[in-house]
Amino acid sequence: MPLPRLRDPYINYRNRHLLHVMRVTLALTITFAFIDIFKVPHASWALVSTVMVMGNLPHIGGVLDKGRQRLIGTVLGAAWGILITLAPNPPPLVVPIWTLAGIAAATYVTFKGRYGYSGLMFAISLLLVVGDGTQELGTALWRSFNVLVGTLIGILVTAFAMPQKATDVQRFLMAETLDKLARLYHAHTSSTGSPDLDTQPLLKSSSSLVIKQRGLVDAIHRERRLRREELDTIISLERRMLSTIELLLETHWTTRDGHDHIAAMEGLRDQQHRLARDLGTLAFQVRTGQPIDVELAPFDLERYATNARQATATSGRALFSPAGYLWLNRELARLTQELVDTLSELRRLPSQRLRKRAKHHVLTTHTTLPDDSNPQGPAS
Repeated sequence: MPLPRLRDPYINYRNRHLLHVMRVTLALTITFAFIDIFKVPHASWALVSTVMVMGNLPHIGGVLDKGRQRLIGTVLGAAWGILITLAPNPPPLVVPIWTLAGIAAATYVTFKGRYGYSGLMFAISLLLVVGDGTQELGTALWRSFNVLVGTLIGILVTAFAMPQKATDVQRFLMAETLDKLARLYHAHTSSTGSPDLDTQPLLKSSSSLVIKQRGLVDAIHRERRLRREELDTIISLERRMLSTIELLLETHWTTRDGHDHIAAMEGLRDQQHRLARDLGTLAFQVRTGQPIDVELAPFDLERYATNARQATATSGRALFSPAGYLWLNRELARLTQELVDTLSELRRLPSQRLRKRAKHHVLTTHTTLPDDSNPQGPAS
């Protein structure tokens, strides 16, 4: 692909798997060249470290977090191992006891925290240095040096070679989630019932997207663009919106009279369709890096209160109150408004870089929701 397009966040996102393979290959090539040029002893540890720190993490934040933990664990583990090795004429069993004590302490400290990988690298580095208690200190130091070199090369290549930011990944996952929610809600509110739309795969896919966003929180926090509290709020709102729509999709009336009573409420369908379009517009603005300025119409329960209280069948039998159904719609509108307010307050969410590149791909293509003549933002 042309070089300028490599700086396009959306293109990077769409090709993130291929680009990650290219980054790992490039990092290993650099590591191979380094150890060959400088004839570094025990060089295989550098290659292993390069692969380990990049792993299956295609974004900067994840590699920075893992690389930082690897560096901390390596330095501390090697330092403790060197102290043990330098002890003059230690009595029998002192070296293994101190080694086990160090590993136990590191495991205890990191067991409940976020630095479990640091604890693992502490143990590995310590064992590399101490070995079986008979190896030379020079061998241990070279191995530790190689671990540091491989880790640093992995971090630098991830940060500067076709970088993929976890913040951008979360942006596009959120936009895709909102787009699917708009389609699910429209499928429920459409007068035709959108028979061509299978809601179960969309529900499953939407839930998977929310879970993926949750897995990016640490990496995004490491990139220092959004705080954990902000991310937790956004993901929680998405999850609650999805649950509300799922409840609406599972709403079934035991009689035709109940369905007809809801369908006869004047203005209800129009209000529902507008909310579906507003969800689509919000998805479009998030995906294209626009400032968030969606204006949602409040869902007015008072407008339907009288009809909701007087729901009766043609036979005169009282129907199950539709108030709960109306409340679910109002709750979805309220959660959407809360999400709009939250996103509009994030100064670093709009992306000028993304807006400039949006005209070169499908982000500016407007489509319509099924069975609706009004345009809405995102294209799936």
